[in-house]
Amino acid sequence: MSNLEAWLIIILVVGVIASNLAVLKYSAKFKMPQFGKDHKVKPKTDDTSKRDTQADTGSADKQDEDRKA
Repeated sequence: MSNLEAWLIIILVVGVIASNLAVLKYSAKFKMPQFGKDHKVKPKTDDTSKRDTQADTGSADKQDEDRKA
């Protein structure tokens, strides 16, 4: 192996390490979700819960009509 090839390999390895450190430093700013911890679920607002209830009863009524037919 020539001297030039050895230097190219060393430069390549140092470049990979430096780029990984740069990405790690950049990504440390972001908050990641913590797995295994309970998260508070926001309750539905009154308008959306009423719409969901109406949609559920409407589909149940239609299913009952389909069974009768």
